This record gives sequence, structure tokens and C-alpha cells, in this order.
Amino acid sequence: MAYLSMGEAHRRITDYLARFSDAVYMQDGHSLGPLFSVSSNSSQLLKLGDALNVFQDVDRLIKQSDKYSQIGEMVTPLLRCLRSYRTSNLVGAYNAFEKSANAFLQEFRVWESSWALEAVYTIVYEVRVLAEKADRQLASVGKNTEKLQAAGSFLMKFFGALAGKGPKRVGALYVTCQLFKVYFKLNTVHLCRSVIRSIETAKIFEFEEFPTRDKVTYMYYTGRLEVYNENFLSADQKLTYSLKHCNPRREANVRMILKYLIPVKLSLGILPTNMLLEKHNLLEYADIVQALKRGDLRLLRHALKEHEDQFLRSGVYLVLEKLELQVYQRLIKKIYIIQKQKDPAKAHQVKLDVIVKALKWLEMNMDVDEVECMVAILIYKNLMKGYFAHKSKVVVLSKQDPFPKLNGKPVNT
Repeated sequence: MAYLSMGEAHRRITDYLARFSDAVYMQDGHSLGPLFSVSSNSSQLLKLGDALNVFQDVDRLIKQSDKYSQIGEMVTPLLRCLRSYRTSNLVGAYNAFEKSANAFLQEFRVWESSWALEAVYTIVYEVRVLAEKADRQLASVGKNTEKLQAAGSFLMKFFGALAGKGPKRVGALYVTCQLFKVYFKLNTVHLCRSVIRSIETAKIFEFEEFPTRDKVTYMYYTGRLEVYNENFLSADQKLTYSLKHCNPRREANVRMILKYLIPVKLSLGILPTNMLLEKHNLLEYADIVQALKRGDLRLLRHALKEHEDQFLRSGVYLVLEKLELQVYQRLIKKIYIIQKQKDPAKAHQVKLDVIVKALKWLEMNMDVDEVECMVAILIYKNLMKGYFAHKSKVVVLSKQDPFPKLNGKPVNT
């Protein structure tokens, strides 16, 4: 840091205080928001952080001024946060920021209009981000990570202030999305349900009245929840909504949505094109799609093993693993088609031994009893229509639509 005189440090601090005070007095949320944006690393706030580490007597400066003392409870801990952040004391920065945010919240509850919503958006975002940074610092020195959990509890206070009637309620969905990010990061996704329930039962909003940004994020996270619960039709609806309304120029966001939408579509029997996978760099799904097309169980298992860590982190591994039934269906269908070309009259009679041999060719060792069990499951789940001739070890397929298509419906459970 270049040399900074006491006078220049004093000027930077008083300039910030004046802007903060004016924004509150003029009810200018657009100008107030950036003054809370600690993690943005804006040049102005970094310079202010330097000034705060030179001019140490800020508390007295605020108390001595009638103009600044009115905002003192908000701005004093905020300046402490900026000083700590500049010196990489991230735990101290989070603690101070939470105090500032709490003081802001007390004032926000009193303000009748929604003028400060832009500042609310910045504050709840900073609460989450600073908590994550603080936890990483705590983890690096072997201490318990606790700040993100504290942030989740604190953000519920903001949610409570917004989730009512009146113009402020439009901010409730943004806070909800920040809470989702906290809960998913902490792997406490069950807590999302209480927030969703609070919104839906209170009927505090018409969904379409919220900003598109928040609707896209909300549908993305609620869609992921439905994937975890294997409610694929609902997951398809929510993730498709998120994709449809997502800004196509936000490639990273489009790709995040597709990471979950593709497994959902596969579960419903809908395959993506290679062009889509290549365009969005989702080639980890390419072999899985090919396995479904070919009825190649070996290829499916190879793809799952190759990308196991990635699929487990995303939480879609079990969804993809259950595609085995569709692969078995496709394999038996291929056998049926080949038999139909050779002997149309007996095409609907498929010997279990033939399926065993096909699997053996794919280096999948299953005996007749195992194959019979697998075929029984296919029939039970309506992926095949037919019955067993147990004496002759033959599955007799229906002559009418022996392999029903899913057509966008999940496999029967």
C-alpha cells in the first residue's frame, strides 16, 4: 500500500459517511446498496479500508457529529468490517458485518416503503458470502466452521421481515434463494422445506410478480430438491421453467440447470442431442446417452464409474444408476427386432438364454435366474409387456406394443 496521509484517510472516511447518510436521508436504496458491498473488492471500498487502518478514531468521529450519529449503529460496525476485511481478518469482518446488518434490519422494519430493497439484496448476499469466506479461514487453521450456519439463522430474520403483506414482500424470494444456497452448501437441504412451506401456505405472492432473476434461481433449487426426492415430473417442470427464463448469455447458469435437467429428462425417456451436450460442455453424459440408445449395460456402468465423483457431487449418481432398467429394456428390444427379421412368427418369444448370451458378449455375467428376475422387474414396471413360460425359460412378449415408451413419464415405482 502506498503512503497514505492522515488527512487523506480522514477525507475518504468522511466522504463515505456523507454518502451513506445522504442515501438514508434521501431514501436512495440504489446508492446505499454498494456501500455495503464489502466482498465486491471495489477500488473505493478498498481505499476506504486502507484509510480505516490509518485513521483509527472513527468511533469518535461518528459520535461527535449529529449527522452521522443517527446512522452510527449501522455504519460503525460496517466500518470495522471494512477494516478487518482489508487486513484479511475474515472472521472479524463477518462478525462486524452481521452487527451492521442487524442494525439495518431494525430500521428497515420501521420504514414503511420498500425504498431500501436494493440495499437488502446487497446485505443478504454479503452475509452469505462473508460467512463462506470466514468459514474457509476457520477451516484453514483447524477451527470449527460455524459462520455459514449462523448466517442461515440470521437470514431467516430478513425473510421474516419481508414475508408479509405490502410492497416489501417482493424481496422475499431473493432472500429465499440465498437461504437455499446456504442450506445446499451446508448439506442441510431439509431446511429448505420450511422456507418453501412458509411462502406457499402464507400465499404472500403471485409468483410472476417477482423479478425473473429470483424466479429462475428459485425454480432451479426447488427443481434440485425434487430430483433428490425422485419427483421427476415436478423436477422436469421446475428445471424447464428455470432454463426457459434463464438469460441465454449466462452460460454458466444454463450449464448448471442442464446438469440436473438432463438426468431428469433421461429418467423420463427423453434423450438430449450430442449438439446440446457439446455446446454446453456436458460430455460426461454422452456415453450414458449412447448406452441408452444401444442397450449397452457395459457402457453405462463404465460411464458411471468414469464420472463417479462428479455425479456424486452433483447428487445425480443414483438417478443415473437407475437408468439400467431402460438399458435392459433397449437390449431386449434389439434382440426382439433381430428375431423379427429372421422369424417374424416367433419374434415375440425371447429365450432367457439368448439374453444371457447378449449380456455375456457385453462382459456382463448374469445367469438365467438373474435375467429372469430382471425381466420380471421390467414387466412389473411396465417397461415390457409379456409373461413367462417358466418351463421353457422363455419370455412371451405382447404382440401389441411390447416395449411401451415412457413418453415423458417416469418409470413406475
